[in-house]
Amino acid sequence: MITEQTISLTLTIPPLENGDRLVRAEFERRYQAMPEVKKAELVEGVVYMASPLRFKSHAEPHAYIMGWLATYQAKTQGVRLGDNPTVRLDGDNEPQPDAVLRIESGGKSRISEDDYLEGSPELIVEIAASTASIDLHEKLKVYRRNGVPEYLVWRVYDGQFDWFILQEGEYIPLETDTDGVTRSQVFPGLWLDKAALLAGNLAQVLAVLQQGLDSQEHQNFLQQLAS
Repeated sequence: MITEQTISLTLTIPPLENGDRLVRAEFERRYQAMPEVKKAELVEGVVYMASPLRFKSHAEPHAYIMGWLATYQAKTQGVRLGDNPTVRLDGDNEPQPDAVLRIESGGKSRISEDDYLEGSPELIVEIAASTASIDLHEKLKVYRRNGVPEYLVWRVYDGQFDWFILQEGEYIPLETDTDGVTRSQVFPGLWLDKAALLAGNLAQVLAVLQQGLDSQEHQNFLQQLAS
């Protein structure tokens, strides 16, 4: 039921607009007052609002990534997967990455009392089509500064997949092994056949992931999480 009080409150809160420069508290206030807005991010104090999402350049790649990560999460008790969560990183940054994978107990992030993610999840994925310049520049700097250990960027239009790992405060590309598989350093057993992913061969992606899940390093990780 819309009351006079609701109308008054709505009128007193300015709308969230692309390019606004805000502190995080004001960004959240405006965002929460606009439930029709499905995705808005605060990156280095600047508001970015998503354009309508195309199928081949975003929706389908996003589904592949979520299928890959969901399969890993299903076999790895103690990790949590999120799809487009709002992440409170610092006073000027509240991004909404396409996917996050985090360690539940003893990890770098936590769930707040109002059900937001706070701190740095162990792995963040961005599907970069029209947002490639932001994802590889401003967001990369923000995630690096906040200590996100692994950052993955799928540059759909370029046909490239970047996997960065944080070492001594800098992101460096995680090398692909001679067998064509990239292996996470933070989540043992999280293996990716990048060529298969870029070719849209999800069956091969999941087959290689299963090899990682069957590996001894993944079994050791499960014991570590359990303890």
